[in-house]
Amino acid sequence: MSQQMQDNGQKQVDEKFMQRALDLAVLGAGKVSPNPMVGCVIVHQEQIIGEGWHQFYGKAHAEVNAVNAVENKALLSEATVYVTLEPCAHQGKTPPCADLLIKHQVKRVVVCNQDPHPLVGGKGLEKLRTAGIEVTVGILEAQGKEVNKRFFTGLLKQRPYVIFKWAETADGFIARKNYESKWISNKMSRMLVHKWRTEEDSIMVGSNTARYDNPQLNARLWKGRNPARVVIDRRLKLPSNLHLYNQQQLTFIYNQLSRSQASNLEFVKLDEDKFLEEVLLDLYEKKIRSVIVEGGSTLINLLIEQNMWDEARVFKSTQTVFHEGIKAPKVHGHLVNTERIMDDFYYEYRPIATS
Repeated sequence: MSQQMQDNGQKQVDEKFMQRALDLAVLGAGKVSPNPMVGCVIVHQEQIIGEGWHQFYGKAHAEVNAVNAVENKALLSEATVYVTLEPCAHQGKTPPCADLLIKHQVKRVVVCNQDPHPLVGGKGLEKLRTAGIEVTVGILEAQGKEVNKRFFTGLLKQRPYVIFKWAETADGFIARKNYESKWISNKMSRMLVHKWRTEEDSIMVGSNTARYDNPQLNARLWKGRNPARVVIDRRLKLPSNLHLYNQQQLTFIYNQLSRSQASNLEFVKLDEDKFLEEVLLDLYEKKIRSVIVEGGSTLINLLIEQNMWDEARVFKSTQTVFHEGIKAPKVHGHLVNTERIMDDFYYEYRPIATS
């Protein structure tokens, strides 16, 4: 067998087990932020002998859970460890995972993505190689970056991953002229949105959406954690009897007038200059790594103009028409996914990369 055929065969094996590690990683969605989602699979003679994922923030990392799952630890010295993100080399809330793999003298470590975090940044890989462990990097790299798009966006852009979500009528409106908008999308689409809320760190609305919809911004239609609520109310004109003020979940009111804090409710005062940019920076500093922007059109359009978005999730009804009202935003991006959800169409967009 030629060397090239052997290499191709090894790559196929590596991709197979790395895909399993990525499938495990996403089980941590909504539970590990601001940490990345990480999965780990340990293989001996092409058989999985242990696997794990990072399950909760501050708890054991994927490598620890995978090693603990191996019944016969003697096999580790002849095993290959597949991990979706470079093993950490620094002491954080848990000990360095690179040290754990070195301790057990694993034969080989295959990594999906190198960690761009300055505390890691290749140090884990270097540590492994210095200990004589064979290291391969970049297997299913694009898929790994997609899984941890929130983590990578935070490190590279110093802001949360920004997701737009709106529902529009068949004739392109998100609300009537009086701002009334219930209900454009169907029940299944709304349930999907609540599932998304459990997977992201926060959910943002502008003052008009807060005033006229009086939303709860929780995940009552899906089991899971509630996101933090983020409200843009520059002049503090919203009435205090809104659901957003009920202090039942963490809420940030971004404004230009007042700074104060109570149980689960914080008023954050920012200068007018670069206001939305400062909102996103403050959220990032609060360890919030993702935000769903659910309205309104003014807020979403401002973020589009400032190129501060990463994904747009749009539901388009085939049944509802308003004839007139508030026009849906327009994103200039790549259409990356289309689905039919009962009588709704779902469209997902990503920004067009700029040089």
